[in-house]
Amino acid sequence: MPEPIQAYLVANARFHDTDFARLSLLQLLAEIPEIRTRVADSFANTEAIAKADFLITYTCDLRPSEVEEHALRDFVSSGKRWIALHGTNAMLDFTAKGLQCSRDHTIFMETLGSRFISHPPAQPYKVTVSDPDHPLVAGMESFETTDELYLCEYYGEVRPLLETRYTGTFDSGYVENEWLDDEPRLVAYTHPVGDGEVLYITLGHCCGQYDMRPIQEVAEVVRGSWDNPVFIDLLKRALSWGAGIS
Repeated sequence: MPEPIQAYLVANARFHDTDFARLSLLQLLAEIPEIRTRVADSFANTEAIAKADFLITYTCDLRPSEVEEHALRDFVSSGKRWIALHGTNAMLDFTAKGLQCSRDHTIFMETLGSRFISHPPAQPYKVTVSDPDHPLVAGMESFETTDELYLCEYYGEVRPLLETRYTGTFDSGYVENEWLDDEPRLVAYTHPVGDGEVLYITLGHCCGQYDMRPIQEVAEVVRGSWDNPVFIDLLKRALSWGAGIS
């Protein structure tokens, strides 16, 4: 009898409804009978991560130590896969000028293949397929979603899978709020690291009524792309890809 596939899920996203995202991901993981999942709220247990077959992260402003950064890079480069969702590449510094992305944790960001810089207020936008030949998005049509539109910088060899377009300036508290170059804004991509690979999907913002404290005492409950069947299909494809069964 084959051994179960071991998934390791890290869920701990500041300013997001981590409970909702964690539960949603566990429900999707449970639909794949070959997978057994271990759950954590940090990257601290590097030994357990190293033993996993693949990694899923739904985090925001979760800052790994230098040891953890190296362990994550080694995990992927050894030939394994990491599915990084939404705010994993976002680390926020509150400055006198406003919100600014931390320039630290270079190894972490270079492993992910990107660093979050800012986003306009959540809004509807169209997502198109960049690489229709890639199995992760094969047969997928363009779709509309309402989510945070991530504006990032990239590292290394990044293979776009999904993209959108955005140009303009915005007022959402970020210092870097002017994006006038008309170029694709990646919504999903893969990034090879050694013998392994990262899949990054920027969609997936969600927020409960208490998750914006101390910025906002009570917030609007937001589910965004989690209510979009196309996003759920993308996650199912991603989990199968991570497990190596598709």
